Amino acid sequence: MLDGLASAAGAPVLVDLPGHGRYAQGSDERVVTLAAALAAIDDAGEWPADIVGYSMGGRIALHFAAAHPGRVRRLVLESASPGLADPKERAERRLQDESLADRIEREGVPSFVDYWEARPLFESRLQLPDDVRSRQRAERLRNTEGGLASSLRGLGTGALPSLWERLPAIDVPTLIVAGELDSKFVDIGRRMAQHLPDARLTIVSGAGHTVHLEKPDEWLEVVGSFLLRG
Repeated sequence: MLDGLASAAGAPVLVDLPGHGRYAQGSDERVVTLAAALAAIDDAGEWPADIVGYSMGGRIALHFAAAHPGRVRRLVLESASPGLADPKERAERRLQDESLADRIEREGVPSFVDYWEARPLFESRLQLPDDVRSRQRAERLRNTEGGLASSLRGLGTGALPSLWERLPAIDVPTLIVAGELDSKFVDIGRRMAQHLPDARLTIVSGAGHTVHLEKPDEWLEVVGSFLLRG
């Protein structure tokens, strides 16, 4: 997939968000910050550039575009959300995220991955080939308790401010991608497309939350065409 994306839009730079990947090992911060996540993106790129983000990564990419509009050439948001607009709902979600972070620290990463992969949100992953599922699980298991918990406390949906009111000011070409089977994020995608000044929505048939894994050829065609032609 990365080779295909490179041929369409140039060699991509992969960014690990705080608490994940190369930032997971040895993480001793109880809470990571949005500022740290935005700095990780800023340090990785040569601007202006295109940004592609999935799920939490999409939410952080949207925050980066809101904070640094002149640096973002095009924006791709896969299964992403601007957050929760209702302060009460956001506070409730923050308590849930804190409880889950405590559980990760208490029970460990393998137990958390079992729980995470069994969520209805990822039910469509069962259609993936066994080797793809195994590879994805192995990547998740390389995270640490401290890294995942700190990321959830600082970058979870309950922790970050809502961007719904700021969407009309994010005036960069934006592609919103959602899987047909992921009704929650299809609805969020439609609402975002109505608020962003220059957005298009693509709903990928037969896919759930992880469109890039479940329908990689379709994902590459949609994203590659957008980044190539804008």
